[in-house]
Amino acid sequence: LEMNWVGKKELFRFPFGFYFRYMGGEPLDRSGGLNKVDSIAAIFDRKEIFRLAVAPEGTRKKVTELKTGFYYIALKANVPIIPVAFDFGKKEVNLGIPVLPSGTIESDMTILKKHFIGVEGKISAKGYSVKKN
Repeated sequence: LEMNWVGKKELFRFPFGFYFRYMGGEPLDRSGGLNKVDSIAAIFDRKEIFRLAVAPEGTRKKVTELKTGFYYIALKANVPIIPVAFDFGKKEVNLGIPVLPSGTIESDMTILKKHFIGVEGKISAKGYSVKKN
């Protein structure tokens, strides 16, 4: 499947704009007082097909909590979240069941986190670990 990503609109100027769009990129325009969540939700409204890949833990430091922007984007755009686990311990990529955000982030995150129980990141000492209840 074609996956999409967003980047600041300045990246999509000549000479690289055509290439970035070809690679699934979509310029993020935050003018007019829109925040990132609203801007990305607007992209979902404009496109017939838009599959946004987001790494909510994307960092080089120890992760203790997941960022939540992906959740609010999906809620605002009324699209499901499909958790994807890159398990370096087992050398597997696992797709989870789609979760349509209900608006209750605590209960939805509990469902989403179950997909990551026992998953080992590339640098496990810096990864986010989900504990079994």
